[in-house]
Amino acid sequence: MAGRNDEYLINTRPGRALFLFSLPIMIGNLFQQTYTVVDSLVVGRFVGEAALAAIGACYAFTSIFIWAAFGGGIGASVVVSRLFGERDYRRMASAVSTALIMFFIISLGLTVTGLVISRPVMTLLRTPAESLEPAIVYLRIYFLGLPFLFLYNIVSSMFNALGNSRITLYFLIFSSLLNIVLDVLFVRNLHMGIGGVAWATLIAQGLASVTSLALLLRTTNAYLRRTKAGLAGTSDEPANNDMRSDPVERPRLYDRKLAASMWSIAWPSILQQCTVSIGMMLVQSVVNTFGAAALAGYSAGSRVEDYCCAPWSAFNAAISTYTAQNIGAGEMARVRRGFRSISLMILACSIGIFLVLEPAAPLIMKAFLGDNISATASSVGIAYIRWDGIFIGLLGFKMSVDGTLRGAADTRAFTIANLVNLAIRVTMAFTLAPVFGIMMVWVASPVGWLANALISGLHLRKLPFMRKQGKAE
Repeated sequence: MAGRNDEYLINTRPGRALFLFSLPIMIGNLFQQTYTVVDSLVVGRFVGEAALAAIGACYAFTSIFIWAAFGGGIGASVVVSRLFGERDYRRMASAVSTALIMFFIISLGLTVTGLVISRPVMTLLRTPAESLEPAIVYLRIYFLGLPFLFLYNIVSSMFNALGNSRITLYFLIFSSLLNIVLDVLFVRNLHMGIGGVAWATLIAQGLASVTSLALLLRTTNAYLRRTKAGLAGTSDEPANNDMRSDPVERPRLYDRKLAASMWSIAWPSILQQCTVSIGMMLVQSVVNTFGAAALAGYSAGSRVEDYCCAPWSAFNAAISTYTAQNIGAGEMARVRRGFRSISLMILACSIGIFLVLEPAAPLIMKAFLGDNISATASSVGIAYIRWDGIFIGLLGFKMSVDGTLRGAADTRAFTIANLVNLAIRVTMAFTLAPVFGIMMVWVASPVGWLANALISGLHLRKLPFMRKQGKAE
């Protein structure tokens, strides 16, 4: 279903194009984060602090696999965006099927790995004793659904690469609402405990991924028909409905060259994000030493941070796809204009987040753990949330710079920058938290984000499309 204005990222005013593209992703991300927050709310209220702490303890570990799926989607989307910008729909279709096959195989390998290493890893991270077994239950179910997670991320990235972020929104809304309903049903009504939350996520994500895959294949076929129609319209020969004589070469189901191109973009993102996640696991091991109550507060704060990152993830995806499509179309001057527009959007959102989080932090913590919340969990969560409210804009700017570089297939600088970010945060957590307290874990975050943004930003300024040249602005 190729729309009539499916090239709006190339021919519409940059600010408007980026807003139109990012808004559905942002709304979808908010729905997605809403169900993860509801997971924690339901567990905290109906199962207890130890179970909420277990979800928090799992988060750094599962984020390795989440970011692997996300990195795979990014690598595939940049290649597809470039081919879309070039209007090479046959190779674009090959890129879609290649990405689906390659990352499905990878997801199966990671599923087995996750099931095998869950207990040793959680033990190594010094998970509090009362939270260890619930964490293992959650992880076993989570890893069974990992192929669906990969499938959903790849399909969503494909739709974003085609400029159709609304499709992603519709499936996210469906998945999120179903997940919330199943959370309440499984945990509150059927008393399935922390396992109920995991099963709810698996079922909702599985249904969304399979149905969105069917729609992606239909959309890809529509672009192929557009190519065939275009060739038929320019031919002097009579139309021939025999597919054996079709002038368009059939797309390859698996194209090694395209797979190599995707992987060359995906692996730095996957390596960088997985390394960051491993670093966050090390930070998590520091948090775990402060006990289950502090871990529960930290877990709630982490969920709020993820929620605040919904616009940043949308802007990251928007500027990445926008940059790739415009480079593919030869519209270099538009990339610089788009980056300025996305920076202004981040500034506006940062102010809004600050104005909400500062006064609302105590109410947010009470929502997670009810009136019986412990003083430790409450103070940890409130401090974390308020600190994020002040500095979360740094993370947004760092992600927009990284997204621009990724769209330009220039991954080296932001990979190095993210590793520096990680080194700062891990070092500060390990050296300062035992002395000054758990607060040093989140105090370290903006220091790392700033270093990351500076390194990536200085490299971005040197690239040709960021200089004032080419078409008039």
